Amino acid sequence: MTTYLIGLDYGSESARGVLIDSETGQQVAHEVHVYRHGIMSQTLPDGSRMPPDFALQNADDYTAAALEILSRLGRGRIIDGIGLGFTASSPLPARADGVPLSRLHSAEPHAYVKLWKHNAQAFADGINAQGTPFLANFGGRVSGEWLLAKAVQVASEAPGIWAATDRFIEGGDWLVWQLTGREARGLGFAAYKAQFSTEAGYPSGILPDLDRRLSTPLPVGSAAGPLSPEWRERTGIQGRASVAVAVIDSHVMLPAIGGVSPGCFVGALGTSAAYLYLSDVYRPLPPGIEGVAFDGSVRHLWCYEAGQPSFGDTLGWFVRTFPRGADAQASFRAYNDEASGLAPAAGRLVALDWLGGNRVPFADGNLSGLLAGLTRQTTSAEIYLALMEGLCFGARAVFDLFPAGGLPAERVLMASGLARANPLLIQIMADILDRPVEVPDIANATAVGAAIHGAVASGTVATYVEGAERFGARTFDRISPRVEHARRYRPVYEVYKGLASGGSVHVAMHALRSLVLDDPA
Repeated sequence: MTTYLIGLDYGSESARGVLIDSETGQQVAHEVHVYRHGIMSQTLPDGSRMPPDFALQNADDYTAAALEILSRLGRGRIIDGIGLGFTASSPLPARADGVPLSRLHSAEPHAYVKLWKHNAQAFADGINAQGTPFLANFGGRVSGEWLLAKAVQVASEAPGIWAATDRFIEGGDWLVWQLTGREARGLGFAAYKAQFSTEAGYPSGILPDLDRRLSTPLPVGSAAGPLSPEWRERTGIQGRASVAVAVIDSHVMLPAIGGVSPGCFVGALGTSAAYLYLSDVYRPLPPGIEGVAFDGSVRHLWCYEAGQPSFGDTLGWFVRTFPRGADAQASFRAYNDEASGLAPAAGRLVALDWLGGNRVPFADGNLSGLLAGLTRQTTSAEIYLALMEGLCFGARAVFDLFPAGGLPAERVLMASGLARANPLLIQIMADILDRPVEVPDIANATAVGAAIHGAVASGTVATYVEGAERFGARTFDRISPRVEHARRYRPVYEVYKGLASGGSVHVAMHALRSLVLDDPA
């Protein structure tokens, strides 16, 4: 009798699921569900206005997506395991029974999920000023995107909501709770986004009683429990249906793309970009890198994490703001076609890739983008090319930190949506890194990775290496750097590093962010 695995990939605006044959490893079907409320940045579901700079989601959209996807993929089928990856850090306040506070306080912004794009930088700055020892494994600072800063913001700006909060929990962990009836947090979320350590637990001194709103996490590949009777009835799923603890979306895809061995440097290129380095030995955190944890991404390996908060979002902003076609896809085609014929740094432009702030090495959400070198002769295609180059320079700045910290890369993998959708971008990445880049030939990599976590949790496979071999990518495209392009990019990268290094550029960005603008009305 045929059995299956299901992998769920929860992104910023939609969720995707894949159904995989447990025996053959083939993807049988996939489904996509767009969240009803999307990303809320102006109004709440009841029409209430939101404060500026908020980015929220409705937790009930997550269960609606799970119901549709699991029903369509799993009804009447025997499911061995279910795994899920989730965008992070996206925490929400909930009661002890799992009810999200947004159901009870629909007009209160702080009752909703704070999406990873929601940046509580001022509250992160307050935590960082304390200089507590737990920061040593996180480059001396926490990010405004992470759980701790968002918890402090809720407690400070909505004390009534915080008092009613029994659990402050990542969206992925909350969804696993809903599916199984058991609160079972994943170690990756806890370690990278809430600074948990197996030795010391969660940081103390951040908020009174914060630890009672959290719980001890489980390593990746752990079973949270079987799908609950209620969800079996609603979805028609049969079999063991063991649900794995949730994993950060950029991390969950590692086994699907062959990123299960020491020395792998992996880029997950989506709306934002995450960079992961795997090691079988611990090295002190290289200066500027965001964090490191053991058993939080792949079992029995250390995983170092870094990233860029705006990657695909940057290019998406440009083509929406300066369209060259009937829709975004047409504009991307037009810009890529023209940019592909340009020389490196055409127009003598350099862009800083901080349109969503900076994660590495400054962990500063108040930094912003910059385009240097504009003249009256500058073309829109040259600006588009400079933005792509700036994203790759930002990736190079992250990449260089690892060998400087004694962690040399033996293999470079680039995956997620943009890796296959924009070959020009990946060629520029190889040129600027001056290293061959491998792109796995696999559809729905993040959801497949989630399914492999479900396979490990259910015992379908014994290890992630076995899971990668049975269910992951079979072939890889290898993109080699173009020698002349790599040479021409070296001095431009030096200009990028000079602009990015700090000093007056950072001061100017902070001054611009702090301007109080008069309302013309």
